[in-house]
Amino acid sequence: MGDTSAPLCFGCFTLDFANRQLLRDGMEVELGSRYFDALALLARSPGALVSKDRFMEEVWKGIPVTDEALTQCIRTLRRSLGDEASSPRFIETVPKHGYRFVADISEAPGAPRLASPQSPAARVAGATTMGALAAGLLGGLFYGITGTTGGAAGIATLILLSATLAVLGGAAIGTGMALATLWRGQKDWAVIPGGAAGGIVIGALGSALAAHGMQSLTGVFPGRVTGMFEGMALGSAVAASLLIVLRANLSQTAAIVSATLVGASFTGLTALAGGSFLGGTLALLEAQFPASHLQMADVGALFGDEGFGETSRFFTAMIEGSVFASAIVYANLVWRTRSK
Repeated sequence: MGDTSAPLCFGCFTLDFANRQLLRDGMEVELGSRYFDALALLARSPGALVSKDRFMEEVWKGIPVTDEALTQCIRTLRRSLGDEASSPRFIETVPKHGYRFVADISEAPGAPRLASPQSPAARVAGATTMGALAAGLLGGLFYGITGTTGGAAGIATLILLSATLAVLGGAAIGTGMALATLWRGQKDWAVIPGGAAGGIVIGALGSALAAHGMQSLTGVFPGRVTGMFEGMALGSAVAASLLIVLRANLSQTAAIVSATLVGASFTGLTALAGGSFLGGTLALLEAQFPASHLQMADVGALFGDEGFGETSRFFTAMIEGSVFASAIVYANLVWRTRSK
């Protein structure tokens, strides 16, 4: 991180190495010498796993101590920082392996905060956007193959449209969750309203641009397209899925299954309440513009519908939600593993 003697800032705290002090808003927080060394070891390796063996070697200098001594050390540090093991903002437990410092770090008072790709907030924003892109590509490919007669050009257009919408949605939802992570930590329930808020914002903006923009260009108001109601459902589903995975420490397979079920449940219920996701929006556009190459009845036939009816809307909404949530959770798990 540059000069190892420079003070490190995180939240309202400053770690002053020259004077061996922990300061909260400029006021000293009492901390024993060994506990200061333990905090310094963590803060100098933000985002990285610090093993129990490394604590023993660099903090206790090889002096034989029990695991309870380290546990008590971390407990004291958390108390001094106002942190909680269940929803850590500073020190995260990695069961059976050690601990990780999860707050953003900046060098010296007043220096810009480092947007480290290993910080939880930056990681969740980036991984959510990338996962959304993957989901958008898959959704566009599905609708392009089954719901258009425009050949390769039609397929490519739907892939591009779906990927663009997914990236915008993922970026907004990821930003909402990242802000909640900075505020309360990545395992706090606040990430759910954070994700929902991001979905509402991009849904409202997208709906206004699509509906009113199309009306100004064509003179035809397409009707109710995907908007903030659906955006809230997707954002809540993604955030809830990720929170469940992190809190329960699920394996990759279990995480994907969990995200699939949560995503399908949120979007399925939203569809029953009248929500319209990408499939429903495409069917609406087809009805408004009969000369288009959209053929959503072929999608409906996959679900036993004549045309693209309520059954098709329900099941395509569930599929979209499950793919979107599982792709984002998978991307977050991969990014998290690689940043360790």
